[in-house]
Amino acid sequence: MSPYRLLYGKACHLLVELEHKDYWALKFFNFDNKATGENRLNQLHELEESRCLAYENAKLYKEHTKSVHDRILARRAFEPGQLILLFNSRLKLFPGKLKSKWTGPYTVVEVYSYGAVKIKDDTGKYIFNGHRLKPYIASQPIETSKELDLQDPSPEQYD
Repeated sequence: MSPYRLLYGKACHLLVELEHKDYWALKFFNFDNKATGENRLNQLHELEESRCLAYENAKLYKEHTKSVHDRILARRAFEPGQLILLFNSRLKLFPGKLKSKWTGPYTVVEVYSYGAVKIKDDTGKYIFNGHRLKPYIASQPIETSKELDLQDPSPEQYD
């Protein structure tokens, strides 16, 4: 029994012309199964080829990006006895507008393989990653304190 007969209680009669058009459309689309199968295989091969090209392009892009990034990174070679500054990463959590993010200077004690550096200051010795350090360059020694004598200007200086 058809769903139409169950719903309406009588048989469904289609026009002969409509039945003929439906039959012709089915016959037209399924005319040559072999050609349709070959067409589908060609589409699958094209899809696989485009996936391979996309994979190659992604690989080339990653290699180029890595080489650019590696060129930007500065190789820092530290030597024992050298003065360095340490990056204070905790200042990102509590930003101070005019506060320096670099502390120091510290003295390099030992340089380990893979970029680890042992430094010392007045309180002790510590080991840090070399990426958090940069050389300390001082053109003049830093004066810790300087006294200025502030006096009231005499009127004779302005005459």
